[in-house]
Amino acid sequence: MGLSDRQALAASAGRVRELIGPAALAACAADIVSGTEPAIIAARIGRPEAAQAIAKLATAANTWGPGRAEAYLYGLCDAAQERNQAAEIVLTGPTERNVPFRTTLSALVHVIDTSRQELWLSTYSARPHRPLLEALTRALDRNVAVSIAVETLAGAGSAIAGSEPAHAFAELDGARLYSWPARTRPEDAKLHAKLALADGDILLVTSANFTASGLTNNLEAGVLLTGGPGPTRAAAYLRSLVRHGTLERI
Repeated sequence: MGLSDRQALAASAGRVRELIGPAALAACAADIVSGTEPAIIAARIGRPEAAQAIAKLATAANTWGPGRAEAYLYGLCDAAQERNQAAEIVLTGPTERNVPFRTTLSALVHVIDTSRQELWLSTYSARPHRPLLEALTRALDRNVAVSIAVETLAGAGSAIAGSEPAHAFAELDGARLYSWPARTRPEDAKLHAKLALADGDILLVTSANFTASGLTNNLEAGVLLTGGPGPTRAAAYLRSLVRHGTLERI
């Protein structure tokens, strides 16, 4: 595994990055090096014409070493995306006329409405909230793959009362609901992440639960990232949690 193998990987990776962009390449890097059929990978990212280039990259990655190749692909994509990353503070709370800010609900709806292929939501607590459900319905109508990770009453212990948080999304036909089974997690661990992620490119991380109080009334803070390595890494992490069975379908 000499320099020529690395050069072959670099050439193939550069070609795929040109075809599909750094965000999509980072999102499918793990699949490329793990042996997933190139045509399947290309179809998942909506670029079937890239299947042949992805196949060449997969061969080069296997020759150089899958572990090293995956790290190389992430580094290649990070370098390209860091030049174009934007960050914005997102808040819920009392309005201050001299300090304008983007609200949590508007940022969340923006992420959902931006999605075209893949959308991830994660929340600890949830209650039906019409603006959120309407945005998610629009995404499903666009044939976006919508996945929602949510805590359970068993996982939360006595911290959440009432109906299961997943019931907040019961009317969404086609959304995939996931949770982290209490039986498989460390003692006292919670599914506490609150985020929304569109196409591995736009990521909202927030302290707000997806309830009317969290999205409109509480004092909450978060950040909205557009571009850069953060959203693509988060997407890869969430897919990995599903692929390895950490998150299970409800």
